[in-house]
Amino acid sequence: MDKREKFTSKLGFVMACIGSAIGLGNIWMFPYRLGAYGGAAFLIPYFIFVFILGTTGLITEFAFGRHFSGGSMTGIMTVFKEKKLKGGKIVGMLPAIGLLGIFMFYNIVVGWILKYFVLSGTGKLKTIDKDTYFNQFAGSSASIPWDAIAIVLTVVVICAGVIKGIERVSKIIMPALFVIFILLAIRSLSLPGSMEGVKFLLQPKWHHLLEPDTWVMALGQAFFTVSLNGCGMVVYGSYLKKDYNIPKLAISTAVLDTLAAVLASFVIMPAVFAFGLDVNAGPPLLFMTMPIIFDKMPGGTIIAIVFFLSLFFAAISSSINMLEGVVEAIISNTKLTRVKAAILVGVVTFVLSIPLNLSMTTFDNFTNLITVVVSPVMALLVLIVFYYLYDAKKALAGINEGAEKPLGNTFLYFAKYVFTIVTILVVVLGIAYGGIG
Repeated sequence: MDKREKFTSKLGFVMACIGSAIGLGNIWMFPYRLGAYGGAAFLIPYFIFVFILGTTGLITEFAFGRHFSGGSMTGIMTVFKEKKLKGGKIVGMLPAIGLLGIFMFYNIVVGWILKYFVLSGTGKLKTIDKDTYFNQFAGSSASIPWDAIAIVLTVVVICAGVIKGIERVSKIIMPALFVIFILLAIRSLSLPGSMEGVKFLLQPKWHHLLEPDTWVMALGQAFFTVSLNGCGMVVYGSYLKKDYNIPKLAISTAVLDTLAAVLASFVIMPAVFAFGLDVNAGPPLLFMTMPIIFDKMPGGTIIAIVFFLSLFFAAISSSINMLEGVVEAIISNTKLTRVKAAILVGVVTFVLSIPLNLSMTTFDNFTNLITVVVSPVMALLVLIVFYYLYDAKKALAGINEGAEKPLGNTFLYFAKYVFTIVTILVVVLGIAYGGIG
């Protein structure tokens, strides 16, 4: 009998999954790319990729976890044992190790957000030098305590378990995040001059569709936005009941994740244009440009608090998924309890992340290695194990459990060949471009 905890509702599962998928890339990267690569025209390749490739990846990872009743390590070890292949345990550990790498640098960013949330709440955000403060804070010892707080908060949620921790928290913060985004978007759109930002986002520039870079960036955004890394979504899938419709849940996750990215665009870009500021991609947009906007905006202090709260919700929900992926691998293959495993990973992560806190060069190099190479390679590993090493027909049967309209061989061929090739392409293009996600 399977004693694993299960999500108690489809809503709880979807909220947890979109929590994992909605990260800072939705908030600072998508708005910039939408505007810079053709406005409404960019949405064409993006929608194609996210709803065909993104959902295929989600379906695969959800089904892999549910089929083997465990995370990627359990599934990979099972297949290797069944096929009498050596090295299953070592190969099985790789996705969890890769996810640990993401957890290391991601919590540093969560710490930055917490710092700015406190600055907003205390009113000190108004007094700092917006152009220099972030660069002095990030990459210094001052960020270490905030990294620690971010890790502790995540550990507390994971210690509570799947139902009382992950599902309960996700059901609260994800609806709250969407409400906050809607309210902030209304406020941003009400600013004089904000329509220039709307034009930047939505006015189609069709010539961009003839440029390879547009399609490459749309592919990267679509692939990484749904959090495909061969571990986190696999673990969430392992907590799914057999009668849940995986294809439908994957589509729901992709739709809500895209909606969050679009809402974030209407929060940020209209305000940036309303105050005549430069459009920057990356952390400067969140930690340098937006504070300047809050200074100039009526009621800016309250809006700043709410904005950084929304950033925290988006970031911590992703962090929860990362830690759960690593913890599940440990408790499924050792005698450690959930609490001990979560604390152990938290402590190890904190110690290993200290060098990343102290140097932005080290932080950037490590982040690029993990996001450009490790994550997509781990997603590729799960694809190969599930569709090639295991049994493609059994994999399809696992996907279709609980599905109202079962997927057929067309999906199987697409996943085995097209999606696998595209995932390899994501790695190659990521290296060539220095990152596309």
